[in-house]
Amino acid sequence: MGHQQIGRRIKALREERGLSQDALAEVLGVKDRQTVSAMETGLRRVRAEELLAIVEQLRVPLDYFTDPFRLDGEARFSWRQNNVARGRPDEYERTAGRWIGAYRALAARVGREAPLLRRTLALTRTSSFEDAMRAGERFGRDMELGPVPAARLRESMEEALGILVLMVDAAQGISGAACRLPELDVVLIARGEVAGRRHFDLAHELFHLLTWDAMPPEHFEEANDTSRNRVERLANNFAGALLMPAQALGPAAVWSGLGRDAMIGRLKLVADDLQVTSSALRWRLVALEHVSRAEVESIPEGRLRNNGHGRPRQRPPALFSRPFADVLATGLDQGHISVRRAAALTELPIEGLRELFAAHGVDHSFDL
Repeated sequence: MGHQQIGRRIKALREERGLSQDALAEVLGVKDRQTVSAMETGLRRVRAEELLAIVEQLRVPLDYFTDPFRLDGEARFSWRQNNVARGRPDEYERTAGRWIGAYRALAARVGREAPLLRRTLALTRTSSFEDAMRAGERFGRDMELGPVPAARLRESMEEALGILVLMVDAAQGISGAACRLPELDVVLIARGEVAGRRHFDLAHELFHLLTWDAMPPEHFEEANDTSRNRVERLANNFAGALLMPAQALGPAAVWSGLGRDAMIGRLKLVADDLQVTSSALRWRLVALEHVSRAEVESIPEGRLRNNGHGRPRQRPPALFSRPFADVLATGLDQGHISVRRAAALTELPIEGLRELFAAHGVDHSFDL
């Protein structure tokens, strides 16, 4: 562990315990708060006896400071959720943090370098919703996502932008999250959601990662299509335009004058073609002024839920992702992590590890 990471964890622990820098200085037996500040920022190394004093006085395990798989004091999360019990996102955040921390540590050890530069969008809180929509459409063109952007978005985020995308079995009510680390961006998506919802959440979280410095998202946000939070509305407009380009929807005349049943049928057909939900599509049409808000609000939500027209529901995507599985398998192969720890980390049995690697087509030479 580097002294900067140890310093960040000291700060995170101090803030969690509600201690001032002066109070921690007294615990450590150092002369003033400036010394503590220098430790927390990495300008001064923490001596072994000082680290032991923190462990003993604040009653934390030593691996709080030595485990490279932890993210304490480094990661910032933004969770999309609906009606989640208090405390559950925090608990799940610690679990997700171990996956991300393990990937980061193992990737560095097996030679997979983090992206040197981050791509950003030139948008701020004062940007208009039209600005966000133009940015979404342009992103799709620049990344050459094709006529169905949802089909290639995840691949583009992973390969072109170096974003780690993890498909996870999230706690009930959590649909996704964005995570920002100093050297890594991560998106987590609940793989049990319908495909259209997964794609929208992916595009929505992408917006947050591309605009994080200009408008950091809330730690917890409600996952709905009509949020009053301006940043979330900008993210929804960006995601809608990225996944549903105006050219793919046709002119307003195609949508005007339809009766409610005809409108519902067309919404479902086009939504299926673009791999989005009918609900997301209707709000995209409102944003383009192809239909009125009154028209779409007159459609019962229940009439829009059966995208697929009777086709069998698709199986969820494989757990985690190929980059994650590849780094984990290479780490096991090179002896950077044990099979037992890998199983505990992923919360899978040994046989489950084998299935994880097979699902992503990852070869391994170690014995499971």
